[in-house]
Amino acid sequence: MTDGIRPALILASASPRRIDLLRQIGIVPDRIEAAALDESPRQNESPRGCVARLARMKAEVVAERCESPALVLGADTIVAVGRRILPKAEDRATAESCLRMLSGRRHTVLTAVSLVPSAHWPEGRMAERLVETAVTFSRLSEAQLNALLDQGDWAGKAGGYALQGAAASVIRYVGGSPSGVIGLPLFETAQLLRGQKARFLP
Repeated sequence: MTDGIRPALILASASPRRIDLLRQIGIVPDRIEAAALDESPRQNESPRGCVARLARMKAEVVAERCESPALVLGADTIVAVGRRILPKAEDRATAESCLRMLSGRRHTVLTAVSLVPSAHWPEGRMAERLVETAVTFSRLSEAQLNALLDQGDWAGKAGGYALQGAAASVIRYVGGSPSGVIGLPLFETAQLLRGQKARFLP
C-alpha cells in the first residue's frame, strides 16, 4: 500500500439492504455516499448493459469526488422479463403492474458490482462482476396480490418486490445468488475485495 496508507472503503449507495449485506460478511464501509444519477435505461439498452453501466457510473461519480485514497463500491440491481426492464415501484399502481407481470412466470434479476479506486489510490484497480439469478413466482391469486401490496415492502424495489419481504411466501424458485436479488451478491463482492492490494477481507 502506498506509504502504508489504507484506502477508505466507500459504499456508493444509501440502500439499507446493501449496508446490512456488507455487515453480514464483516465489512463496514468507512463512508456511505450515494451517487445521484438518472437511472433510466437508455434507448435499446439491454438489461445486462444497463445494470453494468449504472453500477460503474455510481462508483465513478463518487470516486471522482474523493480527495484522499479510497476504493468505491457501486452496485445496481435490475429485474428483467426477457429484454424488458421492470421499473422500481414508487407507487402501488406500479407495484401491482410489476407483480401481475411476474405472476406465474420466471424472470431474471441482474446485479452488477463495480469497484473503482480514487485518483489518490494508484495501487487500486477497477474490477467488476455481473450476477444473474433466475426467480420464479407462483401464480398469484387476487387475494395474494392484494396482500403483497398491502404489506408495502414493494416501495422503491426493482420489480415491485423484495425477496427478503412478504414476496418470499410466493416465490417458488431462486436459481443463483439470493443476496444478489436482495441487492449485493456477497460471494462476488468478497472476491472483488480480496483481489485488491488493500485487503478488506482475509
